[in-house]
Amino acid sequence: MTALHNELHELACLIGRESAAMVLDRHGELHEADTKASDIDLVTQIDRASEQLITQRLRAARPNDGIVGEEGTAVIGTSGVQWLVDPIDGTTSFFYGLPGFSVSIAARLDGQVVAGCVVAPAINAEYSAVLGRGATMNGEPISCRDTSSLSKALVGTGFAPDHRRRTRQGHMFAAIIPQIRDIRRMGSAALDLSAVAAGQLDAYFEIGLSLWDYAAGVLIAAEAGALTIVEPDHASDRAFVVAAAPGIADELVALLRAHDADTV
Repeated sequence: MTALHNELHELACLIGRESAAMVLDRHGELHEADTKASDIDLVTQIDRASEQLITQRLRAARPNDGIVGEEGTAVIGTSGVQWLVDPIDGTTSFFYGLPGFSVSIAARLDGQVVAGCVVAPAINAEYSAVLGRGATMNGEPISCRDTSSLSKALVGTGFAPDHRRRTRQGHMFAAIIPQIRDIRRMGSAALDLSAVAAGQLDAYFEIGLSLWDYAAGVLIAAEAGALTIVEPDHASDRAFVVAAAPGIADELVALLRAHDADTV
């Protein structure tokens, strides 16, 4: 299977780069945006164009694979391979001309994610991993930090698009922030998970993520040595996700659960 894993990885990165270049070419322009789950959950025509490009390239290269995309692509495959595509993770950042967005592509074989690539073109960063072979940033091996003190941990997170849930999250963060170094909110779950892998964050957590949000990023973080937790909520088809340096993981997860971060 290693040869197939490598093939899927190379294809994810190749197509990810092409799509990210197209997205970056439109970065900083004024875009019209529609909304999805709420009035603050944005989607642009560039999201849709990126997903269309990725889907076309994947189907041309591997016509028997399945594809699931954030913007509605749903291709049923027969090969056992399924692609999980977030054409722009961090659309709000992209819409405002900020750099915190990425293109995320993961390949799942018989239900297990075996390859993933996250391309963040505005910061010239490409993170990727193959199951069992470690993680890289711009082709160089990466590993998570060896942080052992939660009080000195820089932690990434994200907020739900639902207004009531955001209110509850605000109360939760008020209790958590005094226990850590600081919070960072870049706007892309895939990019935050990759940042844990590269030692640019000590940890990351978020609730309410869809599979395409975290599939590539969780693999990259885990292959870089981070402890990762994915707890799906089958009723909503979304998940609570954590990635952390091993030295702080248990303490962080206990803190998050004590303040209902896994349920808010």
